[in-house]
Amino acid sequence: MAASVTSPDSTADKADQVLWTSTVAFTASFAVWTIFAIIGIGIKDELGLSESQFGLLVGTPILSGSLSRLVLGMWSDRYGGRKIFAALMFVSAAATWALIWADSYPTMLLAGLVVGLAGGTFSVGVPYVSRFFSPERQGTALGIFGAGNVGAAVTKFLAPFVMVAMGWRGVAQVWAVGLVVTAVVFLILTKDEPRRAGDEAAAREPFTAQFKVLVHAQVWRFSLYYFFAFGAFVALSLWLPHYLVTTYGLSLTSAGMLAAFYSVPASLFRIYGGVLSDRYGARAVLYWTFAVGIVATFMLSYPPTTYIIEGIQGPIRFSTSMGLTPFLVIMFVLGFFMSLGKAAVFKHVPIYYPREVGAVSGLVGMIGGLGGFLLPIAFGVLEDLTGVRTACFALLFLVAVASLVWMHVSVQKLDRDAASRREAGGAPARPVAATGSAPIPAAPDERLAPAQGAADSHLLTDWRPDDPVFWEKTGRAIARRNLWISTYCLALAFAVWQLWSIVVAWLPAAGFQFTSNQLFWLAAAPGISGATLRIFYSFLVPVFGGRLWTALSTGTLLIPAFGIGYAVQDPQTPYLIFLTLALLCGFGGGNFASSVSNISFFFPKTEKGRALAINSGIGNLGVSVVQLLVPIVISMGIFGTLAGNPQTTPDGASVWLQNAGFVWVPLILVGVGAAWFGMNNIASAKASFTEQLVIVRHLHTWVMCWLYTGTFGTFIGMSAAFPLLTRLVFPQVDALHYAFIGPLVGALSRAFSGGLSDRLGGERVTFWVFVSMIVFAVLLVWSLEIQSFPAFFAMTLLLFFASGIGNASTFQMVPGIMTRVVDAQEPQASAEERRHKAEWESAAVTGFISAIAAYGGFFIPKALGTSIDVSGSANGALYGFAAFFITCALATWFFYTGPRGLFRTTERRA
Repeated sequence: MAASVTSPDSTADKADQVLWTSTVAFTASFAVWTIFAIIGIGIKDELGLSESQFGLLVGTPILSGSLSRLVLGMWSDRYGGRKIFAALMFVSAAATWALIWADSYPTMLLAGLVVGLAGGTFSVGVPYVSRFFSPERQGTALGIFGAGNVGAAVTKFLAPFVMVAMGWRGVAQVWAVGLVVTAVVFLILTKDEPRRAGDEAAAREPFTAQFKVLVHAQVWRFSLYYFFAFGAFVALSLWLPHYLVTTYGLSLTSAGMLAAFYSVPASLFRIYGGVLSDRYGARAVLYWTFAVGIVATFMLSYPPTTYIIEGIQGPIRFSTSMGLTPFLVIMFVLGFFMSLGKAAVFKHVPIYYPREVGAVSGLVGMIGGLGGFLLPIAFGVLEDLTGVRTACFALLFLVAVASLVWMHVSVQKLDRDAASRREAGGAPARPVAATGSAPIPAAPDERLAPAQGAADSHLLTDWRPDDPVFWEKTGRAIARRNLWISTYCLALAFAVWQLWSIVVAWLPAAGFQFTSNQLFWLAAAPGISGATLRIFYSFLVPVFGGRLWTALSTGTLLIPAFGIGYAVQDPQTPYLIFLTLALLCGFGGGNFASSVSNISFFFPKTEKGRALAINSGIGNLGVSVVQLLVPIVISMGIFGTLAGNPQTTPDGASVWLQNAGFVWVPLILVGVGAAWFGMNNIASAKASFTEQLVIVRHLHTWVMCWLYTGTFGTFIGMSAAFPLLTRLVFPQVDALHYAFIGPLVGALSRAFSGGLSDRLGGERVTFWVFVSMIVFAVLLVWSLEIQSFPAFFAMTLLLFFASGIGNASTFQMVPGIMTRVVDAQEPQASAEERRHKAEWESAAVTGFISAIAAYGGFFIPKALGTSIDVSGSANGALYGFAAFFITCALATWFFYTGPRGLFRTTERRA
């Protein structure tokens, strides 16, 4: 792989030899650096150490190796890496041999401090190796060198066998001799690195001058990334053998070998991480690293749990735990992405700080190494304090979240600054060397480029949808691609959100003894959680970017999909678990607010109504899809034994109710991939939470919340309630197989009526929609009084049809309202400034009103359930709905279509 890399002095063959020899040397050094992961267990038993003392012993070499990295990196810049690299190996080998004479805990710690210098070879090797290669290939070269982390796997795989045969002191002796031999070979096969122009001058500067670069905020940001990617890797490499022994009862030999399932991918794939960083940019690789890290550590952090419910006939037990096989699989995935992240971090360093590689890599490596020291101690302390072994992964989850949030918030701010600079006509700035000597022409400025060394093809820096020429030539195709991917993901979100609307109807047949009120609560709970999440989701696209947020929010749907698949297999599963899963389905409801907010940025005002109608209308089809598909998939074992055994209904039929959750998993994964690889971010569509919160001061924001609750709240609430309501009110009718028709009618009427609102005006269409909904609600009461299911079903379809048209028409009103509001409030601003502000305020309002309206998904099922419990009939709730529609019609007339309405007064003024 390195053969294609060209060194600055054109000695490619020698550069390759230096690279591979240095990698072997670093592998041997790393094997020594992590030796306490294995021999520490023998020392712990011999000295009778506590968990915290064991954590300190294991972490001591990591501490010294980390703290020394900063100074050693600077020495490498000043005096040359080859001599310092070899000296460190000889000193570390001597200290490793000296372990055999240590006979107390303090002397072990002292010897461990010197052994730890083997870890400092990394900050020496990075500047040494990087000087042999050109900037465009340094990511690959440093990825190969960094793969020497596999030394941890070498220790865990081989040391247990040596320890069984020779004791832990024999391991120390063998590893010390091996490091000395490696150091001699290293001196024979390598040469001093080539020196660039200015290196000699830098070497003559005072030693303290090299610390100037450390005041840069991005250096500390890179350090945090490495704290997770490398520090957590080292910590887990040291901790896993102990964890596997104590958690799964394995022997030390087996634990050491199985720990390689994490260490090997976390080391060797660092090479691939370097290749990806050269090709796609380090930032894109880090996004994947942190996202996967969050998911993996979240799953690993959940401890084995036993629930005991005091049931009517005695205690009910329900247990959850992670077996050894899924644990190893998740650790493999976590290690793989950590290895990519390690390479990506060090792709940054020589690009941004070519003359201070030693100092910067020393600090970054030091912070990462300190993670390897501090985290094992924290693991031990957390285990002692909580008594929960998985607490170590909970801590790593928090670190991964902090890393992703800091990175993305910083990147978005930098991109906004860059977009503002371009709009102002400013010349793109270039980074300047920390010493302030001269511009660095090879390095793109991080403030202007979203990915180092590679342009971000997903970022739209020039987006003018209202420019007819730009729209026809460039904009339309991009906007439509984003629209259809977003629509697919939104349909999945609606399907998962409304999954309980159909599952609850099957729970009694599967053996679950829940009351009708409890079932209505399960149908209603996703509505309240989804509506609450929408309030936050409506503001997140301008903060995180539509592409990333669509991928992440779609990925969260996997949690309730898997959870439902497992929970419904056991009739003893407590109701609390089901209620929690129902609330988690609200992730799907929250996605709607961010989806419509994102799509609104892509289209011109003349096409926003149709685009939002397509996105929302076809997205709403997810409700119909779930109500059509679930009865089909639960009737067959489509996943075989992987999904578990079927349940037997009272009539003797077999159903695989778990398929109601599992069937969405592959579809969700497709959606995540499509969003990440196919969608775009718009650089100008950025705003902070504070900037967007101005919308809550607008009276029209709250009026539109009321109106959209009347349309969308009715659609989503009736979608959730209709299957169960029909089964309770008309028990003789099996309506489950065509319950999907109502949501289907509402979704299609929304999708195909956007053009109607564009032509006639959304405010006029909305008024007549509410008039018709009043009539249909009253006729629903009539159909129940005469006990006619055909009439009931027909009126329900008409209510769905009207609500779908109203969903499209209310959304079409928002851009026009905000344009008039901004024009009235800021007449002194330029036309372009008013257009831009109205655009992102419209997006925020659209998301916000969808959040408030989604509470209809809770209140309508709950109102119907309460009405039935109190009076034995749903008539009371339906009369209440009719009264609410009357208020909506009056508000539409007063604020928008009447003589003093906003649209009428501005039309007369125009």
